[in-house]
Amino acid sequence: MNIPRMVVHVIRADLTQLTVDAIVNPANSRCLMRGGVAGAIADEGGPTIEVEAQACAPIAVGAAIVTSAGNLYCKSVIHAPTMEEPGMKVGVENVRKAVRAALLAAARHNLATIAIPGLGTGQGGVPFDEAARAMVDELKAHKAPAPSTVYLVAVDQELMWAFEDCGRGAQQG
Repeated sequence: MNIPRMVVHVIRADLTQLTVDAIVNPANSRCLMRGGVAGAIADEGGPTIEVEAQACAPIAVGAAIVTSAGNLYCKSVIHAPTMEEPGMKVGVENVRKAVRAALLAAARHNLATIAIPGLGTGQGGVPFDEAARAMVDELKAHKAPAPSTVYLVAVDQELMWAFEDCGRGAQQG
């Protein structure tokens, strides 16, 4: 899918294994990295990532910070909270805010290639189709030159289909 000034790829992959400038952590405001995607990032990347993120906490939903990537293949981790406390159920507006914040953080740090998982779709409980639509809408609205390439990363087929359906809509619209 091509969005002005941005190339978007939909892939099914393990976020922690990608070689990109940055991956996005769908964090909580306290930057506790115990479960879900955040837990996987902490497990693979080591404790440095969580220590750096917690030094900046609390981070509001709608804001984002960038830390090193520890032992991950990427260069940085963008922590974009979708919820205030770990395990909270959230609405799709939190997904929009987190994607917008992640994109702005990538632009500020000149991160050309980023990977974003299905924000809010795990512990947050946002349905795949709603989250995918919100994420693609925010990608379309982003006007900065960075990031130039975004990978929407699905861990299962249903999320992959939701991303692909929204991508087709973006190309036709």
